[in-house]
Amino acid sequence: MPKVDVIDLNNQKVGELDLSDAVFAAPVNEALLYEAVRHHLAGQRRGTAKTKVRREVAGSGRKLWKQKGTGRARVGSIRSPLWRHGGTAHGPVPRDYSYKLSRKMMLGALRAALSAKLRDGELKVVQAFSFEDNKTRSVRAALDRLKAPKTVLLVDTEQNRNLKSSRSHAGRQPRGQRLCPAPP
Repeated sequence: MPKVDVIDLNNQKVGELDLSDAVFAAPVNEALLYEAVRHHLAGQRRGTAKTKVRREVAGSGRKLWKQKGTGRARVGSIRSPLWRHGGTAHGPVPRDYSYKLSRKMMLGALRAALSAKLRDGELKVVQAFSFEDNKTRSVRAALDRLKAPKTVLLVDTEQNRNLKSSRSHAGRQPRGQRLCPAPP
């Protein structure tokens, strides 16, 4: 059964926590992690690329010259995709790039990620994130004392209003900090 140290906000050990083998000793499936990251990034894509087709381009609907007798090629519209300033044939249209990933795959990827973080020594358990104010400065100082990397995922078990409001104080997050509620 894996164990991890419980530390306080001053980076001092205050206890030890036993972790479940089912979650933190699972094999790391690289392909499953890749698919979960791909699923997440696909869901974040905007999908707003759009070009105008023939009917949307500004211009007259008038037939430029008569069908027969001129010796020129027949033409119906000045906004044909073959012409300059015409519409685009088969261009991009707004779309949703997200797709569904099965629940088993998502849970397996989460298990693999948690096992990898524990194996690499990047998992820290903090006793309590208790702050007297909701300032970003105090959260940043606590993360610096914990020697946190540039990007941090904070998972809190209770409603910690000071932590939640301090992370987005003045509309920005301190160095990539994200706050997620703990799973039920």
